Amino acid sequence: MDISVSFPLDSDGFLRRECPNCSRQFKWHHGPANEEAESHPDPASYTCPLCGQPAGPNDWWTPEQLDYAQGVAAPAALQLVQDELTQAFRGAAGKFLKFRASSSSDLPDEPMPLTEADDMVIIASPCHSYEPVKVPEDALGPFHCLVCGAQFAV
Repeated sequence: MDISVSFPLDSDGFLRRECPNCSRQFKWHHGPANEEAESHPDPASYTCPLCGQPAGPNDWWTPEQLDYAQGVAAPAALQLVQDELTQAFRGAAGKFLKFRASSSSDLPDEPMPLTEADDMVIIASPCHSYEPVKVPEDALGPFHCLVCGAQFAV
């Protein structure tokens, strides 16, 4: 079962992320920022630009993004289970077995879509400038390159 979940980008094409180490939020550009970025493979891990700690590519979700994804997936998954059970018990009902699927109105509603504020400021590391990030306006350096973790100042 594949369930597509979309997360909003800000007007500059950045996706909000949360560091699994320091729990601070920043944004990274969704998709290649330019032609140079397209020529480089995705790194095996990314580095938090704020605390400098690395984590895997799928470890950066915000709690709101995780809740939203679960809220989108739950109704679809429950509907699939209900459909499969209805199909499995079709024709099997008899004297000792009764099966009644709940109505689709019993399924949870999908959550309201997330929105993304146009906050934070864009910075780029000197070593991998093709992977800019957005950091909170009040964040103080030094910052760390998203790709290699090298420290830099703005």
